[in-house]
Amino acid sequence: MFSKVLIANRGEIAIRIIRACKEMGIRTVAVYSEADRNSLHVGFADEAVCIGRSISSDSYLNISSILSAAEITDSDAIHPGYGFLSENPHFAEVCESCGIRFIGPSAENIRKMGDKVQAKETMRSAGVPLVPGSAASVTTKEEALEVAKKIGYPVILKAKSGGGGKGMRVCHSDVRLVGALFTAQSEAEASFGDPSIYIEKFLVNPRHIEIQIAADRYGNVIHLAERDCSIQRRHQKLIEEAPSPALSARLRKKVGEAAVKGVRHMNYRTVGTMEFLMDANGEFYFMEMNTRIQVEHPVTEEITGIDLIKLQIELAAGEKLKIRQEDVRIQGAAIECRINAEDPENGFLPCPGTIEFCYVPGGRDVRADTHIYSGYRIPPFYDSLLAKLIVRGETRQDALRKMHRALGEFLVEPIKTTVPFCQQVLNDPDFQRGTYHTGYLEKFLRKEEESI
Repeated sequence: MFSKVLIANRGEIAIRIIRACKEMGIRTVAVYSEADRNSLHVGFADEAVCIGRSISSDSYLNISSILSAAEITDSDAIHPGYGFLSENPHFAEVCESCGIRFIGPSAENIRKMGDKVQAKETMRSAGVPLVPGSAASVTTKEEALEVAKKIGYPVILKAKSGGGGKGMRVCHSDVRLVGALFTAQSEAEASFGDPSIYIEKFLVNPRHIEIQIAADRYGNVIHLAERDCSIQRRHQKLIEEAPSPALSARLRKKVGEAAVKGVRHMNYRTVGTMEFLMDANGEFYFMEMNTRIQVEHPVTEEITGIDLIKLQIELAAGEKLKIRQEDVRIQGAAIECRINAEDPENGFLPCPGTIEFCYVPGGRDVRADTHIYSGYRIPPFYDSLLAKLIVRGETRQDALRKMHRALGEFLVEPIKTTVPFCQQVLNDPDFQRGTYHTGYLEKFLRKEEESI
């Protein structure tokens, strides 16, 4: 097992990793930018090193600074968390070349799954169902029109190296497709340094179902059931739950087995997430794979009792999986709401500033993963996520009631947050019935936009 782990991240995920390491008897090193000098993860770690200025490119994306911090603190492993360098194959390669274990998959796996076209080809060869689309990236309007004619409208343009909705465009006609192709390519180039775009059939109002998997270097692969991540605003997840109210036990087994098949085929050796789209008929299709810990991992932890960060560390250290597929048990239901420093009544405009008063809810089956406190200054340089509020209930209705209570107790003054918007969604009859999809939030967003 590792003796010292450097956490190449910030915010709530840095604290989450530090806590797991402490419980495992592993010393920790925090890295921080000038803007995060007073962040909690700096004080919670055993050691802390400033790695640069406030902007990400000079700090949390600065590979040489992070590796220098690992060298001077004699760290033998680096945990990248999510975002930043977590899915950067070059970073994984450099870590290994320096004799520092990267707590994540191989650079080859990161590269393969980070290229959306190559990821689809890998899953096609593994026999995992795919959304119909282009076999490779398209570069000209003629190629795009040919693919659209073959698979039929509507279609969606996606950035080959992308994520988070960047480079995505839904098209319902030839005219729209031709116009959107150049825009999507330009956005992909600006966001990811790669203008490559591919085309898929656009599934109208599908569910976004993801399967948590874990694999060791001895050929053992398991899945830890699903998370439903269909509550999204512009492809950014807002509320997640597990298990999905849309999946039967039979369908859960089927999707889980498909995820395991794909992971086994690529010789994957750590924790990861296989993401699928599921239509109204229960047909599911591989969308992409995330080769890191997910923001929403706590809901899986709450229904399985498995600590995914500790599992990640154990697998990176070469340990065997201690559980088999038949040992995985789903108990109860869990819901997570992301609390962002954004103003829902003003187009979800980011709201940096100083928190004058903060109260985080607690009580039985209520968990708040956060890095904020009274007096904390929210910097304008990073993601607006302030906290993840997670509840567990014996049933989904029990979890909903607990989340209602917990959201009502969450106080971050005077900062505008997404708490009221989450409350609005949870009060909606369709959400309470579990009959929602990826386009579900549009009705709320239209109301917000009309009121601006």
